[in-house]
Amino acid sequence: MTHYLQAMSFEDVDPERNRLSGRVRRFGQVGARLAGAGAAYGANRLFGGDEADVRNAKALKAALGGLKGPLMKAAQMFATVPDLLPPELAAEFAELQTNAPSMGRPFVRRRMAAELGPDWQARFKAFDLDAAAAASLGQVHRATGLDGATLAVKLQYPEMQSAVESDLAQLGAALALFRRVERALDPSEIMVEIGDRLREELDYTHEAKAMRLYANFFTGRDDIAVPEPVEALSTRRLLTMSWLDGRGLMAFKGGSLEVRNRVATLLFQAWWGPMIQLGVIHGDPHLGNYTLTEDAAALNLMDFGCVRVFPPRFVAGVVRLFHALASGDRDEQRAAYESWGFAGIKDDLVEVLNLWAGFIYGPILDDRVRTVADGVAPGDYGRREAFAVRQALKDKGPVKIPREFVFMDRAAIGLGSAFLHLEAEMNWRQLFEESVAGFDEEALAARQAAALVAVGLS
Repeated sequence: MTHYLQAMSFEDVDPERNRLSGRVRRFGQVGARLAGAGAAYGANRLFGGDEADVRNAKALKAALGGLKGPLMKAAQMFATVPDLLPPELAAEFAELQTNAPSMGRPFVRRRMAAELGPDWQARFKAFDLDAAAAASLGQVHRATGLDGATLAVKLQYPEMQSAVESDLAQLGAALALFRRVERALDPSEIMVEIGDRLREELDYTHEAKAMRLYANFFTGRDDIAVPEPVEALSTRRLLTMSWLDGRGLMAFKGGSLEVRNRVATLLFQAWWGPMIQLGVIHGDPHLGNYTLTEDAAALNLMDFGCVRVFPPRFVAGVVRLFHALASGDRDEQRAAYESWGFAGIKDDLVEVLNLWAGFIYGPILDDRVRTVADGVAPGDYGRREAFAVRQALKDKGPVKIPREFVFMDRAAIGLGSAFLHLEAEMNWRQLFEESVAGFDEEALAARQAAALVAVGLS
């Protein structure tokens, strides 16, 4: 009880809430970097010649890459939406690293005291003040609980709430500066979606609930593991959970085909299972969010800050589009896109959307053993389709991208990237058909409602 009273008192007098002073300070910090990029942009327009777009992209990447926080993360999200950005800019954004330098020990001591009280160290048997990993919104420390259990302690960086609001306000202007004149896609709903997800990601109590949602789903499986949150040592900006030992995905890249296929199968099941059965996805599936046991017998899932819950009709549209693409039924394809939220769908637009859907669905439409890229160089995979979509939409745009499409697309691309790295050779269609066998939208709605209530996410 004492812990909860302490936590409430620190939360009620929150020194890092979304404050005007914090937003102004962040606005100045980000603005200075973007001003430098803007000067480079002007010079490139004047003297750049044919390589101006490439130099502009590098200038903006340089401006964003040194910033912790949401602007860098949002830029990475934009980079995964097909054809939203010029290819030069998308390529640079895609290389932005989430592994930023960690905050030092003084920050760690201040954060821990602010969240758990001045006697916070007495609540751990051991605590490593040096970060084990650092990303765009927070960093993770290794600790030992009083019961001897190894723990992962995730600390949020200072004033991230203010940073989110400031960065989102400036992101639109930054993109407008560097995008080309033609606007094939309308990104208005994308901005809303990214803003909502970033705000959600800052709430570690929400992440703990999402973690439990996944743990409940995989109960009974010993080959897919999810950390266990420790509520007594967690707050809105501090998340303590069990530590899962494992090796990164890339450590298995040189393994036997049998091992690589096993890893790919576990990844597929860990992503598509919750999507089809509960209507939720792990929306940030980059390589750093997965580890495996030494023998690749079990997959560890990490980082549940970006779990996206979809309405059942959206998931039904995903399944419906698969069957419609497989059969070539144009009316069903249109109906599937409409269930995703695309408006004003006509035959010519269906044809354009099918170009991109063919890229995302391609491996699961092909009933044979193959790699995801199927002979295409990984670096070129998807470029042909993205270029074709861009060219086709020049005459038919702007097309408003539904907000729910953003993280579905981002996650699918991230998952495909993992399969590309593994060079797995699978019958992807067989895996997908097994996951959607007996799919029923009403049954999904009932399961989803019950699962969300069980963890307090309803």
